[in-house]
Amino acid sequence: MDVHDSILDLIGETPIVRARHFDTGPCSLFLKLESQNPGGSIKDRIGLKMIEEAERSGVLKPGGTIVEGTAGNTGLGLALVAAQKGYRLVLVIPDKMSREKISNLKAMGAEVVLTRSDVAKGHPEYYQDLAKSLSQRIDNACFINQFGNPNNPKAHEEVTGPEIWRQMDGQLDAIVLGVGSSGTVTGLSAYFAKTAPEVELVLADPVGSILAEYINDGRLSDKSASWLVEGIGEDFLPTISDFTRVKKAYAISDRESMETGRELLRREGILGGSSTGTLLAAALRYCREQTEPKNVLTFCCDTGNRYLSKMYSDFWMADQGFLEREKHGDLRDLIARPFSSHDTVTVKPDEPLANAYTRMKLYDVSQLPVIDEGRLVGILDESDLLLAVLDSDEAFTQPVRSAMVTDLRTVQAGDPLESLLPIFDNDFVAIVKDGEDFLGLITRVDLLHHLRRRADA
Repeated sequence: MDVHDSILDLIGETPIVRARHFDTGPCSLFLKLESQNPGGSIKDRIGLKMIEEAERSGVLKPGGTIVEGTAGNTGLGLALVAAQKGYRLVLVIPDKMSREKISNLKAMGAEVVLTRSDVAKGHPEYYQDLAKSLSQRIDNACFINQFGNPNNPKAHEEVTGPEIWRQMDGQLDAIVLGVGSSGTVTGLSAYFAKTAPEVELVLADPVGSILAEYINDGRLSDKSASWLVEGIGEDFLPTISDFTRVKKAYAISDRESMETGRELLRREGILGGSSTGTLLAAALRYCREQTEPKNVLTFCCDTGNRYLSKMYSDFWMADQGFLEREKHGDLRDLIARPFSSHDTVTVKPDEPLANAYTRMKLYDVSQLPVIDEGRLVGILDESDLLLAVLDSDEAFTQPVRSAMVTDLRTVQAGDPLESLLPIFDNDFVAIVKDGEDFLGLITRVDLLHHLRRRADA
């Protein structure tokens, strides 16, 4: 039988696919699908290597606790291995990580400690510093320290590099990669320096990270900005890093990363994460700049299933200003879910209150416009629903019209922004109309998003 004894046996040997629907200039572009690892990312490789070497050295003992700070997928790789080997895992994670990743980690048994993403190394709440301090306070704990652990790059030098070279049959001219802990770039540098020193290494870096400037100009800035792409980019040089073979870097904006990642799904059918978008955008720039044919490889670092509430959500993309909508210059621009495009979550007056509750929970909204034959006839807020069902479980079978509010406070699309404030002061949601036509709702959060976008403009 062609079977495996453990899910850990499936780490590595990920497939490579040629990109056929992008403009790659004179080059051929290949994508190594690290999303096909059992834990969904390239970090499964280092998770296995670092834990097994910690066991071998005696640093990690039976019944011990693994502690790590991670801003990307290393936590998931560690969680996969730790669960199979029976270790407790405590992960310190910056608060910009997607909800899907956090839910995934908890489902795998990891303990998650959220910390700030707006502080730099040296601050006690910086995710790596906090992880180290936690490991010192937990009995029988092992701080994996991916940023200083030599077994991180060894995983790529000993396994990933030879795997790529064999799969490409030695026909490879350049690799475009990202840097988080720097294990991939350091390990592949070591392997290709010995095996094929002519292979170029090119860095894809988020705008805000210090690494692109360091590679291109030789300057190491002591300041970085924030970025939304997860898992790559740094505000310091990890102690295990070796950039000597990286001669060129591209700084890719969050917007270009997200758009390119979404385009990869539409064109090639590959569901990659935000860092995949960064790498692909840089690889496409590199390919189009070449004057002769080259074989170029980059990575699909992880699966886009972990970013469905972010880069693959039109609402999130619009909130970040990455998805353009028609501009009206009035209150319509604040409506996150316009009624005319069928994005508004609604309920009908004759539906049972149980349906309204289910819809609120599913779509994470606090109020539902009540629509009858295309007309707004009321609104049902979560507080209205609570009062209606508080004294009787059977009340969930009652129609929405029995609990909805019909005395509606509305604003017209052309009203000034300040007209929203009295409505919010009374804990109402703003109902926006154009004459008698219902356009949508504006919440406090929608107003905050609008003000933040205006401040960033």
